[in-house]
Amino acid sequence: MSSLFARLKKGLSRSRDGLAQMVPSRDIEALSEENWMDIEDGLIMADCGAGLTASLVQKVRKRRGASMEILKESMLSMISDPAPVLVPDSGPFVLLVVGVNGTGKTTTIGKLATMYRQQGKSVLVGAGDTFRAAAVDQLAVWVDRAGADIVRQHEGADPASVAFDTVQRGLARGYDVVIVDTAGRVQTDRGLMDELAKVRRVISKAYPDAPHEVWQVVDGGTGQNAVMQVEKFHEVAATSGLIVTKLDGSGKGGIVLQLADTFDLPIRYVGVGETLEDLMPFDAEDFVKGLLPDRLEP
Repeated sequence: MSSLFARLKKGLSRSRDGLAQMVPSRDIEALSEENWMDIEDGLIMADCGAGLTASLVQKVRKRRGASMEILKESMLSMISDPAPVLVPDSGPFVLLVVGVNGTGKTTTIGKLATMYRQQGKSVLVGAGDTFRAAAVDQLAVWVDRAGADIVRQHEGADPASVAFDTVQRGLARGYDVVIVDTAGRVQTDRGLMDELAKVRRVISKAYPDAPHEVWQVVDGGTGQNAVMQVEKFHEVAATSGLIVTKLDGSGKGGIVLQLADTFDLPIRYVGVGETLEDLMPFDAEDFVKGLLPDRLEP
């Protein structure tokens, strides 16, 4: 077992233990209606959502074999590994990171900056969460630790101005990667969401075709609220990928499957802890193997 998979499996232990109590390992032909109701309940309690749960159960019931193995295969048929990120032939790769407060967005940006630096890339980060001084200071610590550079302005500065300056500096100084942070938006606040749309427009004016990717950081512990957040951010910011964090806490792994199935967006990374190594590239097969028990009592 690779160390990466071992960390993922450990982080998903709560979700896996919950499903282990609900999903029997017997052959499908031996399952009673009560067993099927338990399977449905287990998947819903794991945050797979009612729609995805119904689809999964329908697929499983049509097959022959052990319920757990068929469930794994059915889950894998609904998700896939993300396609490689396309970077521009010239100029920096510009990444806009969005999400609400408390999702781990600032920390995730710091971890991404560290990852890119470890790949030998030059990284510039724009501290666009100007409404919270603590967010800028926290991000600056991560950026310094990563060996990257930062663009920051005074508290309360216009986030769009920070984004514009960051992209312009990234172009002028030949950075490989430019990451633009944004203020933690509440998806129900029209004014804040309009401002996020403005940030995106300004980036495109500074550098046509940018941002090349818009990744939303989602707290895996928020359950169905995560679905509503992604729906709104996708509409306003044209989200192109998701990072699901905090799956080691109260987060339930089924939300990852539900988000991928509902929005057809790639899951770029999942977070199962606080350390750099606990933010890991999404691997569909490893994720499903980590989410479901290897063996259950019949």
